[in-house]
Amino acid sequence: MVFLRKPLLSAMMLATLGMLTACGSDDGNDGISGRDGTEGAQGIPGVDGATGANGTNGEDGADGVDASTNMAAGLTRLATVPAGAEVTGAFITEDGDLFFNLQHPSDANVEEDADGVVLNKGTVGVLKGLNINNLPKNLISSPVPKSDKERQTVMSAYGEYQVIAQSGDTFAGAIPNGLGMIMDKDGSAEVNTNGWPDFNGYVPTGANEGYLFTNWESVPGGMSRLKLTKSESGWSVDDAMMLDFGNWGTVANCFGSVSPWGTPLTSEEWGNFGDSTHLWDDASANDSYGNRDAFDAYIDPTGATSYVPNTYRYHYIVEITDPTAAAPVPVKRYAMGRFEHENSIVMPDRKTVYLSQDDTNGVLFKFVADTAEDLSVGTLYAAKLTQDMGSSEPLTTGFDITWIELASGDQATIETWIAEYDTVEYHNGGNTSYLTDADAAVWAAGGANYPTVATGGGKVTAERAMDDRIAFLESRKAARAKGATAEWRKFEGIYINQKRAEEAVEGTDLVAGETVTDAYVYFAIADMDKGMIDDAGDIQLSARVKDCGGVYRMKLNAGYDVDRIEPVVMGSTYRSSLDGAQRCDVNGLSQPDNVVVMDDGRILLGEDGFQENNTLWLYEPSDK
Repeated sequence: MVFLRKPLLSAMMLATLGMLTACGSDDGNDGISGRDGTEGAQGIPGVDGATGANGTNGEDGADGVDASTNMAAGLTRLATVPAGAEVTGAFITEDGDLFFNLQHPSDANVEEDADGVVLNKGTVGVLKGLNINNLPKNLISSPVPKSDKERQTVMSAYGEYQVIAQSGDTFAGAIPNGLGMIMDKDGSAEVNTNGWPDFNGYVPTGANEGYLFTNWESVPGGMSRLKLTKSESGWSVDDAMMLDFGNWGTVANCFGSVSPWGTPLTSEEWGNFGDSTHLWDDASANDSYGNRDAFDAYIDPTGATSYVPNTYRYHYIVEITDPTAAAPVPVKRYAMGRFEHENSIVMPDRKTVYLSQDDTNGVLFKFVADTAEDLSVGTLYAAKLTQDMGSSEPLTTGFDITWIELASGDQATIETWIAEYDTVEYHNGGNTSYLTDADAAVWAAGGANYPTVATGGGKVTAERAMDDRIAFLESRKAARAKGATAEWRKFEGIYINQKRAEEAVEGTDLVAGETVTDAYVYFAIADMDKGMIDDAGDIQLSARVKDCGGVYRMKLNAGYDVDRIEPVVMGSTYRSSLDGAQRCDVNGLSQPDNVVVMDDGRILLGEDGFQENNTLWLYEPSDK
């Protein structure tokens, strides 16, 4: 069965009007002119005539350019998204198809796009009629939206945005409860209806066909799979499903990637109390977003148990194995660490993975698998940064990296540790059952046993023989205790171009028309405040770009290692506008989120910022 979104048709009335005017004379030839006569006396001045009516106002001139808002060199506004939406899910296929989503657009949007679709709910789409890898060298920018039509639809400098699906679509009953709607584990009741699409990952199954996997970022979260076919007229949906995440479900599925062996990797981000896990089983602690109740509703639809949902079941990278099977299998990869995952990107060696943590005081992690294409067993590392001496300007300040080994682990062992917390009961202000900073400190110091409850240890492990569970269940606590840098603020998408990376590191000729000797891991920082500008610790930047954010990169060395972070492009100065509102300039970055590297080394940046219309930027680094 094929599900098509058909464009609306309209008629145009044409009117024409013609008018001819002619002048002529039948008089004979004029005679010879006579001599001028004597000038007569000056006559009496006449009475002033009545004042004529005012003329009509002329058209307004074009807007001038504010000297403080010029675009950064190399920055092109590729597209803007409707009011209220952030740009999510940027993904480029091998054929150059660019997918991206509209997350939470304003429900007040009423204007229709070219196909008659109103963009007022979570939307999954693609730029049709365009190979993004074949864009010209010299680009034009899409303008800043002015009219209601421009503000409420997708405006693109190249290609045409085609809506593939929107939250709530049922596809003729293939998804009875609607795309992006999250049901409890029994499928008996809705537990989340936000419909916020994030990551897209495309897995081809043949020429012009494949599966599009899309994250749905909520608590609990989810993931959809759409079977797509591409024709000259655009894309159509042949089949649709929401994935089954089993008895425990998943949470806040954010950005992601597709591994070199073709498995989507979805990231579990927010949903618990961040670094304050000790409050998770404290019934008196304020859960303002109702996340514990949402988990409980998913896990226990009948409400029969009184246990707090085990938070150690969440916040991992989840690999979708057998992505083209009738029932793809999600597997949480515990050895890659537990924290607020924004994204993971696997290097071409199919073993090394870089991972970003989207939270206040986050950490940059690295995972190295024991065996290629097996993410279940390996070693977890955390980055220790050394900032350039005497420098604090974000646009010019870099960092050296030292990797600190946390621990080696395997799926089965970590699963055993996690299961010990499945029956934790609520308490009221007493000692937590979960791992604590005191536990992390004793572990990092090489202690033989966990601390007692009286000295700040968690109840489950108190006084037991020490193990490495904290490295995988509380990865940030472990990293901080070992001396890693835990000061990043909203560390977002992290990405490479697989072909450029492999050619640069291994010398394989993969990029047509170019010899690639250097390749980079790029990442975006949406907010550059709090721990990054507090004049303490390893990161001490100025507050110039504050909440506008910026983009960094790490050059790949032998073995896909990295040892240096350099700034690439920053948002403009965070400042007050004439009306006193704090803002980032519309012609500069405003909280970059997604980042994707193109075949030619240019990068795409999706905004999650303050603007009325967030932008999908294309940026060309001066040195790729």
